[in-house]
Amino acid sequence: MRTMRRRTFLLAALLNRYAWSLRAQDVTLPNESGSVRFAAIGDMGTGQPLQYEVAQRMLQFHQRFPFTFVLALGDNIYGGKSAADLQKKFEIPYKPLLDAGVQFYAVLGNHDDSNERFYKFFNMNGQQYYTYKKGNVHFFALDSNYLDPKQLMWLDKELAAAGTTDWKICYFHHPLYSSGAFHGSSTELRAVLEPLFLKHGVQVVFAGHEHVYERVKPQKGIYYFTEGASGELRVNNLKKTDLTAAGFDKDRSFLTVEISGDDLYFQAVSRTGMTIDSGTIRRTGAVQAVAP
Repeated sequence: MRTMRRRTFLLAALLNRYAWSLRAQDVTLPNESGSVRFAAIGDMGTGQPLQYEVAQRMLQFHQRFPFTFVLALGDNIYGGKSAADLQKKFEIPYKPLLDAGVQFYAVLGNHDDSNERFYKFFNMNGQQYYTYKKGNVHFFALDSNYLDPKQLMWLDKELAAAGTTDWKICYFHHPLYSSGAFHGSSTELRAVLEPLFLKHGVQVVFAGHEHVYERVKPQKGIYYFTEGASGELRVNNLKKTDLTAAGFDKDRSFLTVEISGDDLYFQAVSRTGMTIDSGTIRRTGAVQAVAP
């Protein structure tokens, strides 16, 4: 009898482990040919086991949804910045993705060192802010720690040069809109950035800083995401307000995105593989969100 119970217990454990693995493979994104595919993570660089688990989940997801790059939304390396720290807090957990050719494009957070802009795996090329294009999407990586007039003039010029036919996505560390209880909305940054976003037709903005996941209801036609729980977490810190369209503060997470033509598809996934938010944004229409 004891042997049978033990076998039943082991079988149940194996089935649970198998089901947990299957959830990691659930992909709601269309995975269309020629689309722009990426992930977004923030506040991840702890070097702790739970960061490694999120990285492993990202790898499993990548096997079904082969995103080609990752937006690193700041606080990429907590604490020490030695070569050993960089290995422990970035190179080792994300090595399988790096080996698969996935590139990380970082911005600096308040816990980062400005010298990280020279770190080859962050693809900042020594710049505190920069722009690049993938397919029909222009990305603008900003330094929200030091948003001086020079950077604002650069952003105004680069947004104008990007024209009006492609997607425009900005990302940086501090969220302009947030229901997080610890920091909340960065209203001073919003006062200077939002007018430029509206002037030049920015459609989507990504940030970190709050150690939760949140999708904000469209503000003046712009969609805002916060993903600051890829390594750190503040449990029950998301005090949902009229801003919140969806949010998750129970576990660590990452965000995946696919852009095909005029459609942006998103899927946020927890450390355990649960889809915590998903939906579609059309450039000229409303978000169609799917409840988790």
